[in-house]
Amino acid sequence: MRIVHALRAGAMMAALAFAASASTPALALDKISIVVFGAPSLGALLQPIIKDRKLDAKYDLDIDFQERTPDAYTAQFNSGEFQVGGSAAVLTVGLADLRGVKVSYLFNLFDYWGGLVTSRPDIKTLKDLEGKDIAAARGTTNYIMFDWLARQQGLDLSKVSVVNTATPGLVGYALADRAAAVQLWEPAYTTLKSKKPDIRAIDLQIAERWKAFAGSPSIPYLGVAAHVDWIEKHRPLIPKLYAAYKEAADYLVANSDAAAKLISPKGTPDDLKAIADLVRANDRLGLNIKWASEQRKEINSVYAAGKSTGFLPGDPAPATIFEKP
Repeated sequence: MRIVHALRAGAMMAALAFAASASTPALALDKISIVVFGAPSLGALLQPIIKDRKLDAKYDLDIDFQERTPDAYTAQFNSGEFQVGGSAAVLTVGLADLRGVKVSYLFNLFDYWGGLVTSRPDIKTLKDLEGKDIAAARGTTNYIMFDWLARQQGLDLSKVSVVNTATPGLVGYALADRAAAVQLWEPAYTTLKSKKPDIRAIDLQIAERWKAFAGSPSIPYLGVAAHVDWIEKHRPLIPKLYAAYKEAADYLVANSDAAAKLISPKGTPDDLKAIADLVRANDRLGLNIKWASEQRKEINSVYAAGKSTGFLPGDPAPATIFEKP
């Protein structure tokens, strides 16, 4: 009889525990609003994976990605309208600091690669562009780094007419041959090549020029940054944010064909194959997720390059490079 009573009591306790757990609401997710570039852009590459795979929720986050053009991105991030930026270039973080906006580069997502493409047979080197026009998104730091590379080869961009356009318009300029050359980067370059295979890329000598300047093959370029005030209030969320991005990157590499469909849901089979091939090669994509403090030397070299072109009027504060938790 005692055994029967014990079993009944145990069952009742289990039922009460279940009822209590069922009535307890799930823990609320920490919301983060992140401004990013619109596609096609590196800054728009990983968030479709994060949202589709629910990687933010996996780490107790609810990320709201808001797409903006490069100019609008910079204005709204620097003003504090958005406290976190997912298309944060190292140079824009440094410039914001020098203008009194206290921000920090949390972690890197992609190393730098930029391209200059042309369909004109008379343009074979950068020097051939003098007196001609190029289309570019001047509000991006990809263009600023291109300026630095052009100077290394003796091209003064003041002798070139630069037509400024938003990032999504660069592919259209190249397809229509509306400028002598177009400065762009991935994934726009891959998309363009899939549509116009005969277009040529002018050699910018990125690897050799950078290695000679910085002594490192790595060029930290684009990642996630945040205002220092936000960092101080939400420091425990930063490792979770890093983990979500890292897992998205791992998925991208391991499942490039499936990821391509998330990145370009309206892409043709050729577009999707081009994106998957780009990921597998990773030479132009430059996927390289690391904490900012793990690339402190390289980031300071990027600052030095920006200073040499006049983009940065001084040396950004050490605090712009976030220390790994």
